[in-house]
Amino acid sequence: MNIYKIAGWLFVILGIVAAFVPVPYAGLALAVLGAIIGWNIAADHFIRVIVSAMALHMIANTFDAIPVAGPSITAILTNLGMVIAGSAIMVILRKTYIRVMG
Repeated sequence: MNIYKIAGWLFVILGIVAAFVPVPYAGLALAVLGAIIGWNIAADHFIRVIVSAMALHMIANTFDAIPVAGPSITAILTNLGMVIAGSAIMVILRKTYIRVMG
């Protein structure tokens, strides 16, 4: 098991747990895990990651209208959005580095 799979499992666990229990610095931890995962993303998937981050950020709050499960689903999707945003930031930084140096 490599570091990227471990980071993937950690973000799933932390994202779900942080939706129900207050975890200090969960947002920072999720963003760092996303950056670790983003380091391993292939160049042909860069645009998909950036678009996914923007789309998830825009639609994460749509489940608030569901009476009982809505806030929990929204919290989980928001946490997932933090991970994908961290990955998108790493992708953008990698792409910038490739353009400047290469």
